Amino acid sequence: MKNSYVISFIIFSSLVLVLFLSINGFSAEKDENKSAVAGGLKRATFAGGCFWCMEPPFEKLPGVSKVISGYTGGKEVNPTYKEVASGSTGHAEAIEIHYDPAKISYDSLLEVLWRNIDPTDVKGQFVDRGKQYRPAIFYHNKNQKKVAEQSRDKLAKSKRFKKKIVLQIVKATAFYPAEDYHQDFYKKSVIRYRMYRMGSGRDQFISKIWGNDSHYKLSKISMSGDDKNAPTSADVKFKKPSPSQLKKQLSSLQYRVTQENGTEPPYKNKYWDNKKPGLYVDIVSGEPLFSSQDKFKSGTGWPSFTRPLVPDNVLTVRDNSYGMNRIEVRSQNGNSHLGHLFKDGPKPTGLRYCINSASLRFIPADKVEAEGYGEFASLFNGAK
Repeated sequence: MKNSYVISFIIFSSLVLVLFLSINGFSAEKDENKSAVAGGLKRATFAGGCFWCMEPPFEKLPGVSKVISGYTGGKEVNPTYKEVASGSTGHAEAIEIHYDPAKISYDSLLEVLWRNIDPTDVKGQFVDRGKQYRPAIFYHNKNQKKVAEQSRDKLAKSKRFKKKIVLQIVKATAFYPAEDYHQDFYKKSVIRYRMYRMGSGRDQFISKIWGNDSHYKLSKISMSGDDKNAPTSADVKFKKPSPSQLKKQLSSLQYRVTQENGTEPPYKNKYWDNKKPGLYVDIVSGEPLFSSQDKFKSGTGWPSFTRPLVPDNVLTVRDNSYGMNRIEVRSQNGNSHLGHLFKDGPKPTGLRYCINSASLRFIPADKVEAEGYGEFASLFNGAK
């Protein structure tokens, strides 16, 4: 009889334990799926084209603790940048904002969003075209949906935009953080970010639509703020460092060539015989100048190219120094002396851009995307 009681007690205890673990397991799973971030913070998820440009306006806002670049809105699990860029995943480049609702409202975040995107264009944003660049608001609960719709309707009534506002307001799905090199790109690759932003057309659009109201004020704190590191429209244009800064940043040869129109020795420079695939960018500004695909062996002892990769980034000016009549080559934004242009090159251009290695930085094909020059990555598909 005792044995039967003991067995019954063991069975009953086991059932209680299983039930307890199940309930706690369910609660833990439920907690993981809460839309609120730990510590009383909440999430807001927005898409507005290139996520590099979407991080800065929100990261400096009071009450925002974190802004993450990533992918959402599609069905692919853990997509890569290449997969999203191909447009096959259905995901959009987006940002996930972690914010304290006691310090900044969801409605205020929306006001900042409107001032940084074109809500009338669902086929892309500015220079970036494709479904992956579509603007959207991904709401995490019914209240966010309601506030988003009210904010959109209010903006539509203001007639700020001449075209109809077609931005999507959809339920948030899984958000996948982008690769590390995309996070805080505007801090990690300052020059590259400024170059991209300057050419994207985003700031020109913002200025045209919003004018002096471009920066939404929150509790007397402007988006630009007093923080010297805060990104503003002034950051869009490349600001060339002072001579003293450049002397610290460059080697003595690089400084002499780029800033004093010097010339390095032939055959005794870094890239004259470089045969690796990749990009050549300005050592000062980072603007893309030439591609290995247009490089050829000229027999002169200097890197030679038949044409520039981005013509707008390369300027030619008359050079009558040393009693010679030559054509000097300079970079557009960095205003660096690069070399000279001659008309004795091979087909198809018949040109020879004779460039100093000291004015260039080489980016190998497998590092092009990671360093923020993703738009040129397809040039080197299959390159080794």
